[in-house]
Amino acid sequence: MELTGLALQRPALPINEVQRLKALRALNLLDTPPEERFDRFTRIAKRLFNVPTVLVSLIDENRQWFKSCIGLELTESPRDTSFCGHTILGDHSLIVPDAIRDERFFDNPLVVAPPFIRFYAGHPLQLPNGLKLGTFCLIDNKTRGFSVRDIAALKDLAACIEREIVIFQLATVDDLTGIINRRGFIRFAQERLNLCRRKKLHAALVFIDLNKFKSINDGFGHAEGDRVLIAFANLLQISLRESDIFARLGGDEFAVLLTDATVENAKSAMSNLQNSLRTQALLRKYSVTFSYGAVPINAENPSSLETLLAESDRVMYHHKKRLSALL
Repeated sequence: MELTGLALQRPALPINEVQRLKALRALNLLDTPPEERFDRFTRIAKRLFNVPTVLVSLIDENRQWFKSCIGLELTESPRDTSFCGHTILGDHSLIVPDAIRDERFFDNPLVVAPPFIRFYAGHPLQLPNGLKLGTFCLIDNKTRGFSVRDIAALKDLAACIEREIVIFQLATVDDLTGIINRRGFIRFAQERLNLCRRKKLHAALVFIDLNKFKSINDGFGHAEGDRVLIAFANLLQISLRESDIFARLGGDEFAVLLTDATVENAKSAMSNLQNSLRTQALLRKYSVTFSYGAVPINAENPSSLETLLAESDRVMYHHKKRLSALL
């Protein structure tokens, strides 16, 4: 089969790419430390299929990032050259017995240079709503066959990983707003604080409470109150940096962790958020405002997150009390 003269075939974007990326980010799995609950499946697959490389790969805008990896020194690689980018375009396993003889991959940098991929088998990892997050894949630098029974086993292991992701999502994502909940915030924020300590970065924590939210529920009904919470969570997603971690702690309380930022930076971010809340005319029947408390975090010796949340809550309460006195 003559393949010369063809150009590298970059994977197309799924038609639901915007929703897919939003769901992926909401999980807060990207750039997190290795976890045994995923690593056990890469170890099982390595033994079961006798391949040198096994990956749990998550695909964002420009890269595939490896949540679990055996056999590669890399933690990520470009999406444009990824086999997995092709895999998430379908619902079934993608099997490439010999990449050098496949018109999609024969001139791929991962094929003609290290790691010299010859064999690839990947199955898409998806949420119950069908959105593809990435793949569970096997890689070898030798060509090989892959039977129907092998495909079934790969699919079964991928389904186990999907269940882990769903369990994780249920435990850490707020059902109403789609952003992380208190449990997720404690987990992800602590990981980020550990990074700040290692890199000696400034950080700030903000506790947010919506003003007079009870009157909205009482006057317009709980469905309207839910709409306010969803709209405010969406505004947080739009207004804050991708590196910021934010959550609905419960009720009308939210929290934001800003890394590589001072308290002054946090106050500026809250001022911008308040301006956005006003200018977007979020609701026509009433205005929505919030009070907040921002506290600095000592990167070299940070307090526990629960202590920081309690401290920022106290600062917020004093701010709300002053605001009430003025109205």
